[in-house]
Amino acid sequence: MGLLITGVIIWSGVHLFPALARGPREVLIAKLGRNPYRGLFSLLIFGALALIVIGWRSAAPAAVYTPPLGAGPFPAALVFFAFVLFFAARAPTNIKRLLRHPQLTAVLVWAVAHLLANGADRDLALFGGLGLWSVAEILACNRRDGGWVRPAPAPFLGDAVVVIIGAVIYAVVLYFHGRLFGVSPLA
Repeated sequence: MGLLITGVIIWSGVHLFPALARGPREVLIAKLGRNPYRGLFSLLIFGALALIVIGWRSAAPAAVYTPPLGAGPFPAALVFFAFVLFFAARAPTNIKRLLRHPQLTAVLVWAVAHLLANGADRDLALFGGLGLWSVAEILACNRRDGGWVRPAPAPFLGDAVVVIIGAVIYAVVLYFHGRLFGVSPLA
């Protein structure tokens, strides 16, 4: 469990660093250079992901609470919605007119869906930890960036494309979820 928690902490810290420590970030970029800084950032994120995966697989789950929903259509629908939000962040969509941080909101929705369906200690560490990180990241980015100016309306096609991409990726992940993560979300 320690590896999993360490991975979530490193993931959170590395991602929060640019929003919370602008001055030190700029000093680090000046010393290393922009591309080496990005390389270091990426290396730390990949290391955190490795710790999360190894920690998840090595942690024997112990029940903490009875999940209110369990596997089923509602958590699955929330995860589908999270996939759409995740991809909306990188495209001109009207979703970005409603949400300032669709990708971080996607992580929060994904985390909540998994916490509604799972109640083990490792679920709390992973989904709870990343859910809390997404909230902290939203707050830190809002503080750093100041007031929000809503983007102009986007053509409906952008929204439709994001929903289609989200649906396709969701279907692939849903199909392979049992093999990848050991649990079928619709069982």
